[in-house]
Amino acid sequence: MTKSVPRFPPETVFTLVAGLAWIQLGSDASFLTLLSALLPGGLLLAGGFATPLLPGDVRTPQLTATGAAIGMILALPMVFAVGIGGTLILLLLSAASFIAAGWTSQRFEPAYAGVPNVDITPLLAAKVALDEVNLFQIDLGRDSPLEFDPHQMRDEVSKAREFYTSKGWLEKPSLYHNDPPPLTAPVITKESFGRLKYEHLRFNSEYEPDRDEPGRDRWLSYVANREAHAWVYRHASGKRPWLICIHGYGMGIPAIDIGAFKAEALHKAGMNVVLPVLPLHGPRKAGRRSGDRMLEGAFLNTVHTAAQAVWDIRRLIFWARAHGATKVGLYGLSLGGYTAALVSSIQDEIDMVISGIPASDLTRLARRIGPPHGLQQLEEVGFSWDDLKDVQAVVSPLSFEPKVAKESRYIFAAIGDKVVSPDQSHALWQHWDRPQMVWYPGSHLTVAWEPSVQTLVRNALNKQGFTVQS
Repeated sequence: MTKSVPRFPPETVFTLVAGLAWIQLGSDASFLTLLSALLPGGLLLAGGFATPLLPGDVRTPQLTATGAAIGMILALPMVFAVGIGGTLILLLLSAASFIAAGWTSQRFEPAYAGVPNVDITPLLAAKVALDEVNLFQIDLGRDSPLEFDPHQMRDEVSKAREFYTSKGWLEKPSLYHNDPPPLTAPVITKESFGRLKYEHLRFNSEYEPDRDEPGRDRWLSYVANREAHAWVYRHASGKRPWLICIHGYGMGIPAIDIGAFKAEALHKAGMNVVLPVLPLHGPRKAGRRSGDRMLEGAFLNTVHTAAQAVWDIRRLIFWARAHGATKVGLYGLSLGGYTAALVSSIQDEIDMVISGIPASDLTRLARRIGPPHGLQQLEEVGFSWDDLKDVQAVVSPLSFEPKVAKESRYIFAAIGDKVVSPDQSHALWQHWDRPQMVWYPGSHLTVAWEPSVQTLVRNALNKQGFTVQS
C-alpha cells in the first residue's frame, strides 16, 4: 500500500532553522563554542536539506534525529557561552527537530496491510526518532562499509543454496536442525553487577555447522562464541515454571538483559528465569561490539547465529526440565522474538511463547537496515536475493508449523518500528493463525515503556500458570 507524502514536509522547517541557529549562535561566541555547535548544526542542516532533495531516503531522518539528540544534550552546557535565552532557543529548536525527524520518517513509511493506521502525534514521532538515532549509531559503528567482498558474498550464498538443496534442507528445513545433546554439567558461578545479583551459567556449546557447509571455517574461527553463557535467577527449592528470556541484537550484557526483561520481578513472581546470551553477543562477541559479524558482511553468519541459538536454547530447555521445570516458556524481544518463534517451532513441549517486536524474514531485514552503499555493491555484482531468501528459510519461523498451542502464543509489535518493519510481525501473526496480539503506538526502542506490552506479558504469564504464589 502507498500513501501520498509531500516532497518538502513542512516540519523540515524546524530542522533547518535549528541547524542555522546552532551555527549562528556558535559563531557569535568563541571558536571552541563554534566547534561544539558544528556537530548538531551540521547534522541538522544536512538532514534538513537532504529531506526534499532525497525524498524517502532512510538516512535523512537518521541525520536529523541524531543532530537533534546531540543538540538537546549540548544545549544546557551552552548556557555559559550564549546565555539563558540562547540556551532555551537551542533546546526548544533541537527538541522540535527531534520530533520533526520522527514525523518525517513516519510519513515516508509505507502503509502496511493489516497494520493499524494511526495518526502521527508528537509523542509517536519522538518515539520513532529514537529508532532513527539507534539506526544511525549501528551504521556508524560498523567496522567497514562492507566487511566482506561482494563477489565472495555472492558466491558463498550461491554455493550454500546448491549445498542446502543437495541435503534436502530447502524442501524440509527441519532436517537442518540436528538434535543437541543434553546439558548435564554447566559451570555456574554467583556474580553481581552493581546491585544486581545473579548466577552466571557457562557450557561448551558443541554446535558446529555441517562439515561441508559454506561459511563453516569462518564461523568456527570465532573462538569466544564456542562457549555459551546465560544469566540465571533460580529459587532455592521446589518445582517451578521456567521462563527463558531471549535478548535482542546488540545486547547480551547482564545489566541490559536483566533490566529489559525485568528479570528480578519475574523471579519474585515465582518462576525461575534464564537469560541466554545469543551467539556473537556479550562475552561471545567476535568484534568490537556485541552482535558484530552477525548482520553485516557474511550472510551465512546470520544463518549460523540463528541455528546455534536454537541449539543452545534447546540444551537449556533440557537442563531446565531435568531440574524440575513444571512448565517452560519462551519470551523474546527483537532478534530474541524471532529466535523464540523459531525455537518454539522446532522444540516440542514448550508451554508458552511470547514473541516481541519480531522479524520474520531476515533477507528483507538485511535490505531494510543494510548500508545503502553495501547493498548497491551487491546489486552490481549480480547478488541473488532470492538465493539468500531460500538459504535463510532454514532458520525462518515462517518455514515451520508452530508447536505451541494457539492459545499459548502471543505477539506484540510497534506501529512505528523503524528497525523491523511492522509487516514482518504481521506475517508471523498470520502464519501463527492469528493468536492474541498487541500493536502499541511506539517504536522498537520504546518497548520497555509501553503499558500495553506490560499488560500483555503479565496477563499471559498469569493465564499460562507461570506466576506462583509463595
